[in-house]
Amino acid sequence: MTLFPQLLQARLTEALTSLDAELPEGFRVDVSQSTDARFGDYQSNSAMVLAKRLKKNPRELAQAAVDAGTWGGLCEPPEIAGPGFINFTISPKVLEGHTLSIFRDAHLGVPQADPAETVVIDFSAPNVAKPMHIGHIRSTFIGDALSRIARFLGHRVITDNHIGDWGTQFGMIIYGWKKHLNKAALQEDAIRELLRIYREVNSEAKADEAILQACRDELVNLQQGDPTNHAIWKETVELSLEQLRGVYDWLGISFDHYLGESFYNDQLGPLVDDLLEKGLAEESDGAICMFFRDIPALEEKPAIIRKSDGGYNYATTDLATIDHRVATWKADQIWYVVGAPQQLHFQQIFEATKRRGHDVRMTHVAHGSILGKDRKLMKTRSGDNVQLLDVLQEAVERARKIIEEKNPTLSEDEKRDIAEAIGLGAVKYAELSQHRMTDYIFSWDKMLSFQGNTAPYLINAYVRTRSIFRKLGEEVSFPDTITLEEDGERTLAMKLSQFGEIVPDLLNDFRPNLLANYLYELAQSFHSFWEKCPVLKSEGATRASRLLLCELTSRVLKQGLDLLGIRVTERM
Repeated sequence: MTLFPQLLQARLTEALTSLDAELPEGFRVDVSQSTDARFGDYQSNSAMVLAKRLKKNPRELAQAAVDAGTWGGLCEPPEIAGPGFINFTISPKVLEGHTLSIFRDAHLGVPQADPAETVVIDFSAPNVAKPMHIGHIRSTFIGDALSRIARFLGHRVITDNHIGDWGTQFGMIIYGWKKHLNKAALQEDAIRELLRIYREVNSEAKADEAILQACRDELVNLQQGDPTNHAIWKETVELSLEQLRGVYDWLGISFDHYLGESFYNDQLGPLVDDLLEKGLAEESDGAICMFFRDIPALEEKPAIIRKSDGGYNYATTDLATIDHRVATWKADQIWYVVGAPQQLHFQQIFEATKRRGHDVRMTHVAHGSILGKDRKLMKTRSGDNVQLLDVLQEAVERARKIIEEKNPTLSEDEKRDIAEAIGLGAVKYAELSQHRMTDYIFSWDKMLSFQGNTAPYLINAYVRTRSIFRKLGEEVSFPDTITLEEDGERTLAMKLSQFGEIVPDLLNDFRPNLLANYLYELAQSFHSFWEKCPVLKSEGATRASRLLLCELTSRVLKQGLDLLGIRVTERM
């Protein structure tokens, strides 16, 4: 399905080419959505850009292009504004036909990626034996949204939760398991108990060098394959994953793989040997490093791939992980949804991967932080990280109170289901409606409000679309033709047509917030339509057209929210 901007772009290119047989090298006509509906549906400043390069009067060039173009059947005669903007208004019949096409399309007018690629998305990545905290919100929700969007566009997406299931902390956990474990507490809440014994041993080790050495010995025994320590480690990982999966299931998030750091242990030694053999790594002060002396930003920042004590680190594991993703999954792209402070690490890893000869495109999808009201990183009063599960449970509880006030006649099952949809959706939307690099303040009142750019507002708009069909109480037959006579009808239809324009752009710079903004504007357009264009009180072709618009709005809102990982409800 060809989108309006592409059609207008082709017509304007043809018009400009007819004025100057050869457009300047690198020049490309651009058509975008109008920022103000008073000036049409779409606009272009290309005549102004071209006029500057050709040293011509921009308004005269714009007018010449409009006069030379063939616009009939697509839009009204374009208008010139200001110094040379060209404004386009899609013709009513074309918009009506396009709206019907979207209605009949399973992808709601969203074109499929060409070519479709295999994309591995690495996100969330909590550490085993520790609870997920509020800092995991950004990677988890952004990564899930990007995976949903990429799949909807037709890419083959592989999600990998690269959990931290290996490392020095396991020496303390194994020591604590043997000395301090409360088995009853472990059965009740495994991660809480594992965190308790880790903290207790860590405190003891700081005060007693002998205990610190004992923890190191337990770690060495684990690394050397001691069966007792390996069994403790394995049970720790399994118990942690069981609880983590419970949180993910509640959030409606799934992963294709949970390949943690331990999966690559056997590959680290051979990987370092290979790098040394090929001259890509060298010894420095006892450590093995990859240097990037030809890159100014990395000139004095080598990647350490084997420490002087013989241990490996994140860089080594990440390189082995890339080997697996390329060789086994045939990845065309790998996206890492990880906080901005890891920028240097990924610059090193990406450059190292290029030098090793892998033909894979890698992107660090960086993000900012969530702040408290004091504009500092959110912490509890004791200074600990706020636990993710506590945030989610509180969101659902707050949503439940609002629902009981608004609609106390709902059944208990309905209240619980709606509270979960709204509460969890509110936390997700508060994240995804922000630019990913923006640090934002976490506010319960704002995210749970039924007014403004929030999940409850959007879910309520969806509920309103469904209420019309419940009131009808009959199966609706939708028309083969529609008419858009009122401004409210036309505005809504145009906004619906732009869903297909927005979704493909979301992966350009990885900005799901653009979808959130679009859905908010769609909900506003629908509410305006609802007030100005009565549906059930209308008759004949007008009523049929308005019912179709309601149904299509319902589908787009539901699909759009689903791409953000947000579930809708039929009632509120």
